[in-house]
Amino acid sequence: MSPSTRKHKPAVFTPDDPHVVVTPHDDADLIDLREQLDSGPVPALVPAAPERRLWPWRSMFFWAASGLVSLGLGLAVTTLIEDLFARFAPLGWIGLTLAVLAAIALLAILVREIRGLARLNVIEELRLRAVAVIASDDLTEGRAVVRDLIALERHSAPLARARTRLESHLGDIIDGAGLVQMAERELMAPLDHDARRLVSAAAKRVSLVTAVSPRAAVDMFFVLITALGLARRLAQLYGGRPGTLGLIRLARHVISHLAITGGMAASDSLIQQVIGHGVAAKVSARLGEGVLNGLLTARLGLAAIDVTRPLPFTALPRPTLSDLASGLLRTSKSDRPAPGRQSDG
Repeated sequence: MSPSTRKHKPAVFTPDDPHVVVTPHDDADLIDLREQLDSGPVPALVPAAPERRLWPWRSMFFWAASGLVSLGLGLAVTTLIEDLFARFAPLGWIGLTLAVLAAIALLAILVREIRGLARLNVIEELRLRAVAVIASDDLTEGRAVVRDLIALERHSAPLARARTRLESHLGDIIDGAGLVQMAERELMAPLDHDARRLVSAAAKRVSLVTAVSPRAAVDMFFVLITALGLARRLAQLYGGRPGTLGLIRLARHVISHLAITGGMAASDSLIQQVIGHGVAAKVSARLGEGVLNGLLTARLGLAAIDVTRPLPFTALPRPTLSDLASGLLRTSKSDRPAPGRQSDG
């Protein structure tokens, strides 16, 4: 290795040090480099964007099939009305009137479904904005979030006094995160209390019905119907008004939330505690299955609260499965057969 290319360790020196040797350079190279730097910024390397599909085949098939079905139904109704007019004119007018009424009702249902989906979108967007305000502490955006929350809950009569108190604090000089947390304490606290009551009541009802049900299929159907009804009631409690399509979307979000948070993993310790304390051994087998079904319903209810609540849990404690299952276990113990009587499990 030559001395000019030998690597040296970093060292401190002064420009007038006699041991410092300045290597010759070409002025043309410096001028060319200076011209390149003055010409503009050096373009950055941007990774290639993923290739986008030009034709959404799945959406195209859905809309094309829906259009064909709609045209077929319309043609069938038109043919029926024409046949009624051909047979007897009053029958034709009756059929036409019924068709118009059905069209008006279908239009009203579609409008209600669209409004329900839009309201669910508003709640989800409001929750995301609240999370961003808590992270950034933006006062202007915090006031906007609180105003939108007040507008969302304006039809709730029990929250009238809380809305008035919260509106009086909008002009105060406080941080954005504190304003959102104040809104959570004022508006969400009574709603959270009612939500806990709804989830606990649904879990107890599922536990009781599945404990006396003779068929596993009946248990699964009842748990499904109860979970869907619970999700709808929780959405209505927090300001949402989901229709059929909104309920389907809400159920999908609840299942996705369960998958992200680990499903029943949060209740594993509680189930182990129940089994470890000998509760499953002291009651009948059917009653033990009822308790587990009740725990599953409570877990679904907690996920539905997280999905339908317009604000994240920051100032208030998040409801836990242990709080809801304590009453469930007390109910199960009180339903045990008395000593000396034979259990029908």
